Amino acid sequence: MYAGYNVTDLVYNSTFEEVIYLLHHRELPNASQLEQVTAQLCGERVLHDFTKQLMVTLSSTTSPMSMLRTLVSAASAYDPDGWVVSTDHAANQRKAIRLISRLPQMISGPERLRGGKWPVEPSTDLGHAANLLYVLSGEYPSDEDAKIMDQCLIMHADHTMNASTFAARVTAGTLSDIHSAMTSAIATLKGPLHGGANEQVFEMILKIGSVDRVAEEIKGRLARKEKIMGFGHRVYKAEDPRATILRELARELGERKGDTKWFEISEAIYEVVNSEKGLFPNVDFYAAAVYHYLGIPRRLFTSIFAASRISGWTAHVIEQLHNNRLIRPDSEYIGPGPRDYIQLGDR
Repeated sequence: MYAGYNVTDLVYNSTFEEVIYLLHHRELPNASQLEQVTAQLCGERVLHDFTKQLMVTLSSTTSPMSMLRTLVSAASAYDPDGWVVSTDHAANQRKAIRLISRLPQMISGPERLRGGKWPVEPSTDLGHAANLLYVLSGEYPSDEDAKIMDQCLIMHADHTMNASTFAARVTAGTLSDIHSAMTSAIATLKGPLHGGANEQVFEMILKIGSVDRVAEEIKGRLARKEKIMGFGHRVYKAEDPRATILRELARELGERKGDTKWFEISEAIYEVVNSEKGLFPNVDFYAAAVYHYLGIPRRLFTSIFAASRISGWTAHVIEQLHNNRLIRPDSEYIGPGPRDYIQLGDR
């Protein structure tokens, strides 16, 4: 649920731009408000020259998520509101829109440079999802692919007090700025036990390679007590409702592109894991096949997750800063009790 709306309803009826507004204002926009936020997002896409040069300098030696973390941190230096106090609500809204708008270019630019291509300048009239696919490939996406990318962005936009969201709020709780909070969130998402899971899912699918190898490979992994990425969830004890939607999107994409192999392997893995362990797929599992069908390189899967989740992260941080209280968890010390100091020669 996003501000009381079922995510399934939003996926099939709204756009990512509407969901951005909803997360930030807790209400769906009317036509005029949607036009305004869409114009703001389109108008803030172009990166500062310093950010572009930093991509050229670091892209060949830095992993995609590390590059994204560094670019977001560095972008604060040239943000027009960069030196405004962190409790300025209007300035935080403006900074949030800039970050959401520019993440597709921060993700696609270094990736293209690694492949010997120059970054694509963003479109000023495409929707957010379509622009994301455009700057990655340099080609205008089909309406069908853009719609599915938009639906994926909606599904990944926010999800409970997960590790990266908590990290962002802890940073904001010290009255640090929104760029620092997003840097904390991206650094946390980078780990394979959080956002990195979708990349590992497709790596597993690639390694298996065919449906007839699924049972042997997955049962072997389970016998060795290896974790099957993309299954189980701290919140859901049944199937993640987002996974249900992503399964159908993966099926649709596979059929439309005439290549159902990756979907079929995914389905076979699900059947074995569910039969053997009673586990259900989470949002990462079918997202891997969907991203692959959309032409997104595997090493960018987690970065694409961030391009969506930054809408939720920024909404959480704005909320935290608007009515702040320092987040300082208690801990229980279990080390040695009080003891006398021992001089170095007597140790």
